[in-house]
Amino acid sequence: MNRCGWVNHDPLYLDYHDHEWGVPVYDDQLLFEYLNLEGAQAGLSWYTILKKRENYRKAFDNFNPEKIVLYDEKKIEELLHNDGIVRNKLKIHAVITNAKAFFKIKDEFGSFSEYIWSFVDHKPIQNHFKDLTEVPSTTEISDRLSKDLKKRGFKFVGSTICYSFMQATGMVNDHIVTCDCYKDLSR
Repeated sequence: MNRCGWVNHDPLYLDYHDHEWGVPVYDDQLLFEYLNLEGAQAGLSWYTILKKRENYRKAFDNFNPEKIVLYDEKKIEELLHNDGIVRNKLKIHAVITNAKAFFKIKDEFGSFSEYIWSFVDHKPIQNHFKDLTEVPSTTEISDRLSKDLKKRGFKFVGSTICYSFMQATGMVNDHIVTCDCYKDLSR
């Protein structure tokens, strides 16, 4: 199978590339999960976070914002001692802050998905990159998304994080054109 050059040969990573990365996501809770996992990645590799993703799901109640907004100091302390996740106090607090902001967006737009997908006019952007060196780390759209999320109270949502989020959730198809996934997702 032809794949993008950033994939290593770990079955977990191959499965993520082949079946998740770039596939459009419209589920509010899953979008919330991706956004927070991308934020957890800041300063680290996605592979590191991917290996810890199941631990994150257990630790953060499957990224259920209704539960996360209720986290208290005891729960935060528990998370800070959980060696299955990145134990960064700012990143842990960010998930709780983001859950609160998530509900404000749902109230305003009806769903988090509606809000997120509005940045790409509700359809994936089909890029046509021939080489990994052509793939940007930020775009005008990720800049706008980042700025708007920050304005609404979200944390760990810089433009690079937002662009990675857009790639992961299929808002953009950044599989290189020779990758077999590109063909499937560009239909």
